[in-house]
Amino acid sequence: MDDSLFLERLTSPQVAAALKEGKTTIVVPCGAVEQHGPHLPLFVDAEHGTRLGAEVARRMGNTLVAPTIRIGCSEHHMSFSGTISLEETTFQAVCRDYCVSLSRHGFRKICMLPTHGGNFRPLRDMLDDLNEAVRPHHSTVRAFTDLLGMLEAWRRAVQEESGLGARVGGHADIAESSIMLCLHPDLVQVDRAQEGHVSGVDESLVERIIRDGFHTVTPSGILGDARGMTETIGERCIAEAAEMVVECFGD
Repeated sequence: MDDSLFLERLTSPQVAAALKEGKTTIVVPCGAVEQHGPHLPLFVDAEHGTRLGAEVARRMGNTLVAPTIRIGCSEHHMSFSGTISLEETTFQAVCRDYCVSLSRHGFRKICMLPTHGGNFRPLRDMLDDLNEAVRPHHSTVRAFTDLLGMLEAWRRAVQEESGLGARVGGHADIAESSIMLCLHPDLVQVDRAQEGHVSGVDESLVERIIRDGFHTVTPSGILGDARGMTETIGERCIAEAAEMVVECFGD
């Protein structure tokens, strides 16, 4: 990935120069550290956020990527060992402080990009408050909140690449597993990939998972089916998602 896209990899004078040159849009990936089945590491959503943020910034142009918010709202995964979760009020405070800091430096368009399902609704709910917080600095905050649309983009990509689109379920499935093959192939335990909950994902299932816990739907921690993963599928999923996000942020 191009180091020049990442705010935290630049010096302070380089950031000042970038802003002066018109790079006043910034993407803030919002991930998680939580269970991803028996075959993937906990940091899937955080690492995916960094990569997807870079892909979005590159396509948008004149855009930087803020440090990924690596911990998210994952209470519904807490029955699985290792998961770390923020209360929604904590997550909101972190997002607010990020946005205010960035707006004070001169970033005028701040794009919140969740790569963890549990962050979509909290970001949608806090968007008005975030915009109120940055208004004194003449900035605006946008948020990508179409979780089911993201899953459909993955399903389309997987189907076109392999004919296995029905295995996309949204969590530790063929799509996320393939993305991790692109990012950290040495940490993917391919031999432990398996089928999880495959009855489809809709708003009611998402609400049930958030309310009752992930384990009540899928004891394995997988929504969909992880089998059949490939790096080619992963790259295609990242590209499809990036195009969708750019369309949201670009208008």
